[in-house]
Amino acid sequence: MKYPALLSVLTTSFCLLFAPYSLGASETWPKKEDYILIPLGGNAYARSYDNRDGRLVRGNGVTSWSDSEKIFDIYFSVNKKGKVRLAMELDAPNDCEIRVSAFNESKDVKITKGNNQFISIGDFTNNQVGYTKISLKGISKTGDFFPAPIYNLGVSGDVSEKNLNYVKNGFSFHFGRRGPSDHLKYEFPAGKDIEWFYSEVTIETGQDVIGSYFMANGFGEGYFGMQVNSPSERRVLFSVWSPYVTDNPNEIPEDKRIVLLDKGDGVTTGAFGGEGSGGQSYLVYPWKAGVTYKFLNSVTPMDQNCTKYTAYFFDPDRNQWRLIASFSRPATTTWYKGQYSFLENFAPHMGQFTRRGLYGNQWARTKEGEWMEITSARFTADDTARQGMRLDYQGGVVGDKFYLQNCGFFNETTPINSVFKRKPNGIPPVIDFLKH
Repeated sequence: MKYPALLSVLTTSFCLLFAPYSLGASETWPKKEDYILIPLGGNAYARSYDNRDGRLVRGNGVTSWSDSEKIFDIYFSVNKKGKVRLAMELDAPNDCEIRVSAFNESKDVKITKGNNQFISIGDFTNNQVGYTKISLKGISKTGDFFPAPIYNLGVSGDVSEKNLNYVKNGFSFHFGRRGPSDHLKYEFPAGKDIEWFYSEVTIETGQDVIGSYFMANGFGEGYFGMQVNSPSERRVLFSVWSPYVTDNPNEIPEDKRIVLLDKGDGVTTGAFGGEGSGGQSYLVYPWKAGVTYKFLNSVTPMDQNCTKYTAYFFDPDRNQWRLIASFSRPATTTWYKGQYSFLENFAPHMGQFTRRGLYGNQWARTKEGEWMEITSARFTADDTARQGMRLDYQGGVVGDKFYLQNCGFFNETTPINSVFKRKPNGIPPVIDFLKH
């Protein structure tokens, strides 16, 4: 054949023109330094109420992902509209394909086997500010697992020109995934020694989410309220911290330990640790959403530099006040101070679900027996909120009640230190204190 070299060049050029284009190595992999890295260990959740799914997100990200029906959601808040480019940092134990849904669009991403990969997901358009959700779903795999761990979500483009809000490295992923806790801090009348505090809590239908602690009557040395501990168990919980500061109750010296003085029928008592240490008591009780529950507790100085703490819960099924427990705290001489309520989620795998509590009819009773209604509260929040790790916290007034709301990645945030005023009820509680 004449001009064999020319024919060879033309054939090669034709094949290259119509063959699938393969990027060079430098183009295949996005540059990690061009992206903001959102750690999945603090910002991802398995989409389920199943407690076991909490183990699928660890400190290093999404792990042990084998179920194609399992969906993982990653949350962060964007402060600017525009183009968004996403990528992921991951290990892939085998070839697989996953679907990434973001900004009202889905892209299927093929991933080849290999560790320490930083792969491109693609470009999206963000049309609103506030929290967004990136969802991951498995499509197919050649082995047992989809990518695991998935360490980071990379975010670049217009939205990264302003700060993103997410749980950052260096902050506790445990508390970040739990979500922000918020509080109502009440003001007692000046110059009065308060011995008793009374309040009521109502949880609306659908707001009784697993992991919620609706704390009704807090004081400087402890707290008293009700919890959702599991799908089948709920508790009324009353705890007093030891004056000896430690997270390990076994470290507390004998003379600094909380002493149990009395407890009610069916109440479990013992020590607690992890967030301070001290004496704990709880009644397993099937409280219900939509029912208003009453809480009453006292703080009374005793002899020998001790203070007595006692808590009662009104059981509407029995139509009577039930003693939860009475404790003595050493090295303490005080009346009721530091009064507050709070709402927290204590289950890190449940921080993607919103919960709300209504707190009302607060009354303080002096040592002389005078009732005074408390109608003002200052809204505060914990470090997760104050550092901007999470923005889903809110408080305010509904009718004649205060409310607290958190978690679930909603966008209406209440400014910290806002002061609320509720409508007074004007009728003090009627309690026979000779029985208490």
